[in-house]
Parts: sequence; structure tokens; C-alpha cells
Amino acid sequence: MYLTTLLAECIADRVFHAAPVEVRNKALACLFDAVVCALAGENTTGSTSARLVAARIFGPGRAPLWFSDDRLSTAGAAFANSASVCALDFDDGHRAARGHPGAAVIPAVLAACAESAADPEDFVAAIVAGYEIAIRIAAAQNPDNIKSRQSGLWAGYGAVAAAGSILNTSRDRLALALAINGVWAPNQAANGSSGYSKLTGNHAKEGIPWSVVTGLTALELAEEGFTGPADILDHASHFNGKRIRSGLGLTWEILGTYFKPYSCCRYIHPAIDATLDLMRSRRLEPKDVLSIEVQTFQWAQRLQNKVMPKTLVEAQYSLPFCLAAAIRHGASALAPIDEQLLEDGDICSLAGAVTLTVDDRIDQKFPAETLARVMLTTPSGEITSTTATPRGDVRRPMLWDELEKKFHEVCSGKMTTAREEAFDRAIDHLKSGDPLPFLQEISADL
Repeated sequence: MYLTTLLAECIADRVFHAAPVEVRNKALACLFDAVVCALAGENTTGSTSARLVAARIFGPGRAPLWFSDDRLSTAGAAFANSASVCALDFDDGHRAARGHPGAAVIPAVLAACAESAADPEDFVAAIVAGYEIAIRIAAAQNPDNIKSRQSGLWAGYGAVAAAGSILNTSRDRLALALAINGVWAPNQAANGSSGYSKLTGNHAKEGIPWSVVTGLTALELAEEGFTGPADILDHASHFNGKRIRSGLGLTWEILGTYFKPYSCCRYIHPAIDATLDLMRSRRLEPKDVLSIEVQTFQWAQRLQNKVMPKTLVEAQYSLPFCLAAAIRHGASALAPIDEQLLEDGDICSLAGAVTLTVDDRIDQKFPAETLARVMLTTPSGEITSTTATPRGDVRRPMLWDELEKKFHEVCSGKMTTAREEAFDRAIDHLKSGDPLPFLQEISADL
């Protein structure tokens, strides 16, 4: 049996409906976090341009454009909402996948719901299906032949799985859609820390919104009999088949999903946490930090790391800049990052005093772990942190209270107190397993 068929069978046979409570709760937390990230990113250039173009190209429909009264086609809404989720690099991720499943899966599920009424059980199962299949395929990639590590290469599989689950797509059509998606996924050879371009601080980023379009289009094409290579996942030269199939329906990849307290590349987070933890324990003021040496893994050095970024996207991929912003203005300065920081000369000055070195032991633990240690130079001398695991990881999780704090930080100034209270009530329903009030809130104008 081809792996595309096996995965399609798992969806059609409702394997993901049998997920335990812990998994279902994690799926609802992933939904919540993705929406919070979209709210944070909705007014960025990348997001607003995607919304305008989605309306122009994909046209009207029944799927909600989040935080508005506008309705677009399924693909159009999913594309635009995905662009908002990943606009600030605030969205969830997974270490084994080395990327971001939620920015594809959640917009695809919510858009597909407009085409097919789904009860809470079906809705949550679709999210689980999307995460499980996307993460497994991503983790199974053979880096010898699949050079790029960007999410757009594999996120569309999650869109196919999630939307196909909601739409009750047949096993045979689901398998075809997975195959079509795999061929047509964006190649992502240029962008990101694994890309050949040196100008990666751009809105194209990891190609996640377009991978969602590819996945949803593949579903439509499969329904009309369009075909793709069913054996796309069955070649050891490109995928480890055992990594995809092992433990399906028994072990749950979604539980390894991390959430992000800072709107910047995950490779930057451990240095921020190591620094802020050290400053708190030593009672250091921002002015006490004169320079910083960051000891981390080599992939962090591959970021663009501009000391004086010109755009928010460039800032998201600059360890020196984000670290300096957190030192000078605290963690809230990156929750989310704001364009005003780009004009802050004090941040840029301190960013110029950040040096990056590779620690062999830390590097050996990547990608399973993203760690960092920092040495701060202060007026009293040099002090060194312990090796830090970033907040949000499984070993240092962000639970519901921290996710709600993230929401309230993001929504400040974006909605009235009454509307914020309405969201709080909807969030309480969401935490108890009922997503409907929350979905209604995000489907209306702020």
C-alpha cells in the first residue's frame, strides 16, 4: 500500500477522531494560538496585501476572512488568513518538522468548515489529522535530496488532510490530493536559513500561504479525477517511510508542537530566554548590559542577522536585533514586535555589540533541541548563563494562561473592552471543548 493511501485511510477511517483528551485539548490550543498570531499580523504589509489579492484573484464565497465581515472562496480565505498567521513569525512550530504546521492547518480547517457543517468532534479531529500528517512527512524528509527545510514544502499536506477530513473526502480522492500537493508544493529553494538567497527578509518567507492554496486546489482537482504520483512518499531517497507510518494513531506528534512568546524566528528564542533569565537572577538593568556573546547552534548563524533591519520581516530574522530589543525594552517588546523598534538607535547600537559563536555540544543537539548560552559583559565583569531551552517547548511549555496573556497583549488597542470580554467568554467555551463561540467571534468585524 502506498503511503498516500495509508494516510488517506487513516483520515477516512476516523483514526484521528479517536485521539485522547490530551491531544484534543492541544488541538484547541493550536487553534487559539494561530488566531492570536493572525490578529497580531493582520495589519502588516504582508497580510494586508494578501487579503487584497485574495479577494481579487479567488473571489467571493462563504469562508470568513478573520476579524472582518468579508467572505471569500475557501482557497481565498485560507490563503489570506494563513498570511496573517505567519506574518510576524509568532506562530507555532515543531522541532521534528523544523517548521510551522499551524499556519497551514488552522486556516485550511476553518475555511473548509464554511463548505461543510462540522460538529466539534469532527472539527478537532481535522486539526489533529492536519498536524499529524504534516509533521510526519516533514520529519521524514531526506535532507540529502530535499535541500530546503522551509515549511511550504510540506505544510500543504496538512491542508489536504485537515480540509479533506472536514469535507469527508473519500479515501481514493484524499490519496490523489496528497500526491498532487506533493508535486505542486512551492520549492522554497531560495528563501530562509536553508536557502541560497542572501536576502531572505521578505514577505514570501516560507511559502506557507501558497502551500495552503496548493493543498486545497489539490483536493478540488482530485474530486474531478485529476491524478498525481501515488508513490510520492515511498522513495527512501526522499522520505523515510517508517518515520511517516510508525505509531500512526498511537503516538501523537501534535503534542510536540511549541508555542512562541516572541514574534521572531525560533532560532533566536533560546538566546532571549537565556539573557532575560540571567538578567532577572542577577537583577541587572538594561543599561548594565554592554555586550553579549551568544553561544548557540550554527543554523542560528545562517539567519540574515541584520544589526539595523529596515523592515519587520528583516527584524524577525535578526538574532542581534531581537536580543537587543528584549534587553532594552523587555520581553513585551517582541510580543509582538513593532515597527517603532526599527527606529530605536539604542537597540541598533546594542545589536552591534552582539557576537555569535557555535557551541559544539549545543550544535549536536539541533534540530531536536534549540539551545543557547549567553555571556554578558557588564560594568562589574562578565557573567554567563546556563544553557537555556526556549519558552514554549515541551520541556518549558506555554499553557493556557500564557496563551491567554499572549492574546491580551496582542489585542490591546485593537478592540473595545466589550469585544475583548466577548472573546474571553468564547475562549472559556473553547477551553471546555466547544469551539463554536470562538469561531463566531473571529468571523465578525472587530
